[in-house]
Amino acid sequence: MSHVTAPQPQTPDTTLHVAIIMDGNGRWARARGLPRTAGHKKGAEAVRATVKASVRLGVTHLTLFGFSSENWRRPADEVNALMGLLRVYLRGEVDELEREGVRLRVIGDRGRFSPDIRALIDAAEQRTHDNTRLALTVALNYGGRAEIAAAARRVAEAVADGRLTPEQVTETTFAGHLFAPEVPDPDVLIRTSGEQRISNFLLWQIAYAELVFTDVAWPDFGEQELADALRDFRGRERRFGAVSG
Repeated sequence: MSHVTAPQPQTPDTTLHVAIIMDGNGRWARARGLPRTAGHKKGAEAVRATVKASVRLGVTHLTLFGFSSENWRRPADEVNALMGLLRVYLRGEVDELEREGVRLRVIGDRGRFSPDIRALIDAAEQRTHDNTRLALTVALNYGGRAEIAAAARRVAEAVADGRLTPEQVTETTFAGHLFAPEVPDPDVLIRTSGEQRISNFLLWQIAYAELVFTDVAWPDFGEQELADALRDFRGRERRFGAVSG
């Protein structure tokens, strides 16, 4: 069935990449006497709100930590509920992403997901591929160390078969073998719910990202909280290892 693609605004001259560790769904639910699955459902609503807010606030790239490779250790009923929510999101949000001019891509190891989820991911990526207003990357079954190890294997294979020499292995060539090499490094990394750790997320890419930690649990995160984090980020001096002017 044909569909109408939303008009695509011009890409801004400068990129603004926001990465978010979406934390606190379970604690949000527990504080209200609700099951953890209720927190995850509310968290899915926060994803929708944050994507729309990112478009309005001039964010060009948004990367969300959706499901880590360690999350499989959670109780089976919770994992099953998360997979159900992922199906609902992939089936129900593509029309809205297209209307907003959002391109969706997924990074991580898809092999552990069921065939229907993999097919939904592929379809959503293909349908939104040409959108340019916001590049939305969702990390699923993702771990930063695993991404670096996978890139190292690809570099080693390139050296072994003669496509690269050891002398050609630089930071730039290595970064070109990461999951989404065309995506610029994050400018700011936000973590919700009061925790102050990276949790194996984008370990290579956040080398010079500004870190913003907020006590707001992910289900309560929205446009105001994103605007506050961006205001904090823009008030900082980024020196990238140099001295201040």
